Amino acid sequence: MFDGYIFTENSLANVEEDGKTIGFEMRTRIPYYRGIPLSMVHDVEVEVDGQAVPREDIRFTADDGKHWFTLEEMETVTFFRWEYADEATVRVLKDGGLAPGEHEVLLRVSARVAYIPVPFSGEMKRTVTV
Repeated sequence: MFDGYIFTENSLANVEEDGKTIGFEMRTRIPYYRGIPLSMVHDVEVEVDGQAVPREDIRFTADDGKHWFTLEEMETVTFFRWEYADEATVRVLKDGGLAPGEHEVLLRVSARVAYIPVPFSGEMKRTVTV
């Protein structure tokens, strides 16, 4: 139902810090019709060209990069909310980022809410050019 919101078109880009490419990132929207605390984001998964990105290489921010969290840290983050209308950013740490050219990237975001007994997900796969 929310799959079309999961991977914002034209949002994938390599990320530089201090003149070095440290990875890449993309924008996403919540797969739910209301805002939730980050602790209710069950999982964020990324695949590039069919290869899964390790969880420990994924970072997440819902406040335009002011506060970044690992997926493990997010499990206890109750003081930041991801609101329905707000885009969040998913960053993948990868020295050198994505190589120039075309890549197939899958983004899957899973959430939990109090009255649904199992996590639910939205996912989108895009072919992107870096």
